[in-house]
Amino acid sequence: MITIIEQAVQARLVAAAPKVETVPVTFHYDRSDPFAVRMAFPAPATLEGVEVSWTFARELLEAGLERPCGHGDVRVRPYGSGRTVVEFHAPEGVAIVLMATSELLRFLERAATVVPPGLEHLYLDMDHSLAELMRDSC
Repeated sequence: MITIIEQAVQARLVAAAPKVETVPVTFHYDRSDPFAVRMAFPAPATLEGVEVSWTFARELLEAGLERPCGHGDVRVRPYGSGRTVVEFHAPEGVAIVLMATSELLRFLERAATVVPPGLEHLYLDMDHSLAELMRDSC
């Protein structure tokens, strides 16, 4: 049974330094963290010159395809016909990433085959999560 989904998506960096216009970003979904998606940027597209990943709610990505969502570091909204914007807010500045909505829908459909939306709680390993939280407290 598949428990991890990865999908490359061609993205256009609208506001970025260093100047990179298009870049393949990788979306990652793992059943062991059922509420989250991870979006990884390759080294040439980052200020530090190393791969950078952002993790945020799968629900935020889903909802942002239809209406503006998010109030924190990650915000998602539709942009024109067939495109979606993901904004990343950090102390260094804001990165605006533009992608084809169809590619994001395909990723979300694939993730839904691993963990159906609304059933994420059934895939949480509470014992493991609690042990991780308590590991450094003793």
